[in-house]
Formats: sequence, structure tokens, C-alpha cells
Amino acid sequence: MRLIPGARATPAASSSGVSAAAPRTVAPTAHGAPAVPASATTSAVAGVVPIVPARLITLVFVAGVASLALEMCAPRLLAPYFGTSLFIWANVIGLFLIYLASGYFIGGRIADRHPEPRLLCALTAIAALAAGLIPFVSRPVLQWSVQGLQTVNAGVFYTSLLAVILLFSIPVTLLGVVSPFAVRLSVRAVGSTGRSAGNLYALSTAGSILGAFLPVLLLIPWLGVRRTLLTICVALLLVSLWGLDMPVALGPRTVPARWLVAAVGILPLLPLLLPQAVPLGFLKPQPGLIAERESLYNYIQVVKQDDGTVNLVLNEGQAIHSIYNPNRVLTGWYWDYFLAAPYFNSAAMGQVHRIGIIGLAGGTVARQFTQVYGANVQIDGVEIDPEIVSVGRQYFAMTEPNLHVYVEDGRTFLRATHQTYDVVAIDAFQQPYIPFQLTTKEFFEEIKAHLSPHGVVVLNTGHTRTDFRLVRAFVNTMSTVFPNVYTFNVPDTFNTEVMATNSPTSLQGFLNNLNTIPRGTDLGAVADEVAPVAQAAHAEPGGVVFTDDRAPIEQLTDQLLLNYISSGG
Repeated sequence: MRLIPGARATPAASSSGVSAAAPRTVAPTAHGAPAVPASATTSAVAGVVPIVPARLITLVFVAGVASLALEMCAPRLLAPYFGTSLFIWANVIGLFLIYLASGYFIGGRIADRHPEPRLLCALTAIAALAAGLIPFVSRPVLQWSVQGLQTVNAGVFYTSLLAVILLFSIPVTLLGVVSPFAVRLSVRAVGSTGRSAGNLYALSTAGSILGAFLPVLLLIPWLGVRRTLLTICVALLLVSLWGLDMPVALGPRTVPARWLVAAVGILPLLPLLLPQAVPLGFLKPQPGLIAERESLYNYIQVVKQDDGTVNLVLNEGQAIHSIYNPNRVLTGWYWDYFLAAPYFNSAAMGQVHRIGIIGLAGGTVARQFTQVYGANVQIDGVEIDPEIVSVGRQYFAMTEPNLHVYVEDGRTFLRATHQTYDVVAIDAFQQPYIPFQLTTKEFFEEIKAHLSPHGVVVLNTGHTRTDFRLVRAFVNTMSTVFPNVYTFNVPDTFNTEVMATNSPTSLQGFLNNLNTIPRGTDLGAVADEVAPVAQAAHAEPGGVVFTDDRAPIEQLTDQLLLNYISSGG
């Protein structure tokens, strides 16, 4: 992933439990003493539990599904513009809990005053229509957020983020109304209150469990996030129609309200059933965009530049994760630096038999090593997202016969493989974070066990113009495992390459080895790029060292980003 100046260099779900207001089963008499209805007393004594209509049960269940489905959709709607950092997830989860709590509070009081099924169905119908509007009204706000990021205006950044999440306030709050309202409708006796409430709570939570998995595993990969929101809209409308029997005047005639709501419900059905006839367009349009996909892990874009260069862009799009130009191998960016790694050891200078790439993306590094060091070099490329692999093969010519692709987590792969590598390249980002399990001392110890005696590990990380704390943390961590560590601050970017050698080496020896490379070749051009910025790095006393037990990679990255934004870039 390439970080560029002016750019900003990712889950979780809440339960759908409810807190219902106590049903009003008694009323004061003229003398102030409570009078208990005879029917309630009889039912309580007999232990009779009222029968809850199947339509109400269905409504409670679908509302539970919808509440968590909306929560899972919200970060995916934000990802193309804000990324998927813990900051984003905290905002989504916290605000959704506020909305649900507000709905529980309001729902119990409304239900006590107006315990009518038609009112409940009207509220869920409004929630459905509000959810159906989100895919259409969110884009202007999201585009505004992009402008805020480009100018590094912290005010616009935070207010636009809040505005996008507020899009969900109406439907989620109204969905919070459902369970306490349903409890009030289902309870007809004091003695059955606990049982009725417990059954409905369990039903709502069961729906929320389905709502947590259904969008992630099926709907979003199959339909995309916007059509998933429309699916939620249609489902809620369908289960709300039974109670909408109130008459609505249309001139001299009156018709049931459900007819009008059903007519409105046809609109979101059109892009669902006829996606080609009613296309929603790209989720996040930008110049040169030729393809987009939504996977279990990322929002993926393929962008073609005027010179024919193809870029792989993920999530909020503030970084380029792979680059491909059929007419040249070198990029002029940080990917080229990986090619210099085999020149640290004089005894094995330029010898490469096998390399491992953790964070394969579109295969830029694999293509470069194949072109520069030959097709006999065996390459194991690890990429956790199968959709990125598919995009790499389709748009980035990632079809080298010497490339062996493994779709899994990088650390899991290392624990299973028995291969030995001359170079291990780490370029894995769940934007803007490097996954913590790929940053720790224990992880680098596993890499060391898979390196040849002259092997080198190369890690891509980031910094700002003044904040290098993340780079220092990696130097500290890698210094606990390897004898020598070096840094390369890539000019005109926010990228730093950190390289560590499995055997003792020196900066001067590395520079001398680079001087032996014939100029006028691709590798000679790499040597000219790398030599001026190569620096020997040393651990700082008492500095941060990432371990499996404690790896505050997210906190360091968040601090780096927030300081960058607050300082105006």
C-alpha cells in the first residue's frame, strides 16, 4: 500500500435486547385505591398466557434482524470514504446503542398510552422507508466528506462522519420501539408479563443474531451494501402491512393505508429485481473507475489512469495497494525498494531462490521479482481476501506461473509452511492499520525461522512529516529478533520501508553491493532510488515493543492520524 501526502493512511455488533416499560394493568379508583380488572385477576390466578398473534411475532423477529443488519451495513457504507478503523466502529456501535436505548424508552411510553397494533405497524413502516432512503440520500454527504479529507479539515471530517451515522437514527430508533410495544400488546394479565416479555426478548435477539450474519455472509457479498439496505426496507414493509388498515382519503374515495405503503414499497423493489434496468451506479464514483467490488473484507476499486496505469484502491481510497502498467516494471514508488533486499549479504549478493509475500494484493511485488530476478524464482503470495486475488488476476496480470497464491491470514500461512525464503515482504494493511498479529516480536521470530541464513525481511509502514513513532516501534520490535535493522523513508510519500537481516550486515556493505549493479537496468534504477535514503536503525531504550500480549498498533496509528489531522496536515 502506498501512502501519499495529504491522504489519510480498519468489527463488531451490539445485541438487540430490549428494556420494556411495565404494562399498565391497573387504574386508580375515585378513592385512590387501585382497581384490578377481573379478567386480569382471573388470568393471573389461572396462569393463562395470552396467545400472541403470529403477525406480531413475525414483526418482532424481522425488526430484530433489521436492527443488526443496519448496524452491519453502516460501516460498509462508510468504508469507501472513512475506512474501517476502530474509530469508525466505535462511532457506529455507540450511536446505534443510543438509538436503540432511545427507542426502548419511547416505545414503552407510547405503548402504554396508545396500545394499538396499527400504530406499531405505522412506526415500523416509517422505519422501513427511512432505511430505504439511506442509499439515495447518503451520497451527497459522503462526497462532502471526501472534500473534507482532501483539505484535511478536521471540522468537516468529524461533522460529516456524524452526519452519515445520523442517517440511521430514525430507522434504528423506531426499531427500538418494537419490542416494548410488542410486550404491551401481548400482555393481557399481570401474571403473564414476565413470560411474555422474556419470549419476545428472546425472539428479538434471535432475529438480531440472524441480522448479524445474514448481511455479512450473504447479502452484502451478493447484492452490495445499498441493495442490502433496500432488502431490509422491503422486508420491514411487508411485515408491517397487516396493521395498516386505517383509511386514507383520496379525493372522494378512501383506501386502506396499506395500499399506499405497498405502492411506495414497489420503488425499492425495482433496483432489487431489475438491477440492470434500474442501476444504482458506483458506490463511490471517481475518474477512471473501471470496476468495483464488495468483499467480506474490503470495498475494492480498480482505477485506470490516463497513461494506462491501473491502481488497486481499497475502502476509503486514500492509499494505493497495487499498481500495474503493462509497459514498465518499476513504479517509482515504495514497491521498487523490495527489489534491493537481496543485496545486503556479499556472499549471496543478488541470489534469490524463493520469496514470500504477506499482503499480495494485486501482485505488484510478485511481478517485479519475476521480471527482475527471473521466472525461476518461486514466489508464495499470501492474501486474505479472495476477491482481491480475483481482481489481481483480471486487471493486474497476476498470472505468473512461478506465483503460488494462498488465500489465508499471513501468520496462519507461516505456521503451516515448511518453506525457506530469501526475502519475506510484508505489505498487509486493513486500512489504516497493519493487522496486529503481523507486527509482533513472536511473528518476526516465526519469520526468522523461515529465512535462509542470508535472508531479509522487509516491512512497509507509515509516518507523517514529523511523527515517526510507528516506525520507531517497528525498529524496536524487529531489533529484538534480528541483528541489524535499516529504514528507508520513501521520498514524497508517507511510506517507510523497514528491512532486517537474518545475519549480521552493515550499511556500508549494502551500499557497496548496490554499486556493483550495472546501471541502465531496472535493478540499477532501484539502486539509485534506494541508496540515498538508506539508514541504519537502532532500538530506542525503553521504547515500545509489539508482542502478542500487547501490540498497541491501533492506538499508535490513531494518534498519528489524529495529530496529522488536527495540525492541518
